[in-house]
Amino acid sequence: MTIQFEFVSISVSLLADSTWHVNVDGLNELILDIFTSYPSFDHSLWLIPVFLLGACIGSFLNVAIYRLPLGMSVNAPKRSFCPLCKSAIPLWLNLPLISWLWLMGKCKKCQAPIAFQYFGVELLTALLFIIVWMLFTPSSVAVVVFLWALISLLLVITFIDVEHLIIPTSLTWAGALIGLGACAVWPQLPVLGGEAGNWLDGLIQGGVGWFVGFFGLWGVVELGKLAFGNKAMKFEKPVAWSLKEPATDQDPMHFVIDGEEIAWWDIFSRKSDRLLVETTDIWVSGKTVGGGALIIRESDIQLPDGTLHQLSAITSLDGMAVSAVIPREAMGMGDVHLLGMIGAFFGWSGVLFSLFASSIFAILAALIGRVGFGKQLPFGPFLAMGAASWLFGAWKLWAWYLEMISPLDIP
Repeated sequence: MTIQFEFVSISVSLLADSTWHVNVDGLNELILDIFTSYPSFDHSLWLIPVFLLGACIGSFLNVAIYRLPLGMSVNAPKRSFCPLCKSAIPLWLNLPLISWLWLMGKCKKCQAPIAFQYFGVELLTALLFIIVWMLFTPSSVAVVVFLWALISLLLVITFIDVEHLIIPTSLTWAGALIGLGACAVWPQLPVLGGEAGNWLDGLIQGGVGWFVGFFGLWGVVELGKLAFGNKAMKFEKPVAWSLKEPATDQDPMHFVIDGEEIAWWDIFSRKSDRLLVETTDIWVSGKTVGGGALIIRESDIQLPDGTLHQLSAITSLDGMAVSAVIPREAMGMGDVHLLGMIGAFFGWSGVLFSLFASSIFAILAALIGRVGFGKQLPFGPFLAMGAASWLFGAWKLWAWYLEMISPLDIP
């Protein structure tokens, strides 16, 4: 007995011996027609879904920028909420770009202003996604997804570092792994200005880039710590000092001395950092304990008599001081991890260019913004700008340089 089915020129026969015979010619033609009916990836029509995807990803990046510095999960609560009234934002009011314009930058419930940053991150992400698509789709469609991940990470790191002066290492470690994967998928990525090999060569180049970026900048940080690791302050007469509690959940605690406020995370970059205060009087939770050498660590203090007290158990700490030695960093370890991540994507040549370009960007920003000598300037955003410059075409300068020196037979 034979049963015959016909559909779009695909025939399937079931014979008495229970064997299947399938004519797939019609199916192949159908699949071919489906894919050939869409425009090629370099067609401008693809820019519309790419833009929309970028805006949606940008909306999620806003969540990460707000929550990660507070130690919150980016998945719980699942719905976005107003930072002021904490009310959940319904889906129909959480459309990327559109909702901010529709609500004129205000919360629907409490009318609190919603920062332009939310709209700006969504728009910037969408535009950068388009640039990546236009530059790299002809070469490798697969690597575009990895580069979108890089752009997303750089944006989150930039905005967190600007506001909080920290770079979450969880992001940079994840980015480094993504970068190595990108180098294996498209071995040209870590050698944009040179010749690519196979997937293993690309993976090795990415690994070398991470090593050069991480340990190269780590050496600079250690040398800077030795040379400029402490700020000594001395006073002719005793001055008031205190610990100032954070104003909001997003702010750090401050050490205040003679009216100067220093953020907690600017003092304690490492577990071994200690703030030394030579005091004439110390008040702990409103009670005087005399004077002498006070040692303040990230989570506890050591009084002149040698007793230890956890900061979490103290309601207040203040007094009078004649000197202080404050630990400081010329550059944080977050920048080290970030440059390692950049190297995992772009190899050692991308690391060198990103570091050089970021230094130029930082100097220009300090001059334009009139940042005084000794004032802290987040370096992460400038490293991100240097990496983006390399990605968006500065690597051609490196290729031109290699062509210039090749006649000289310099390896």
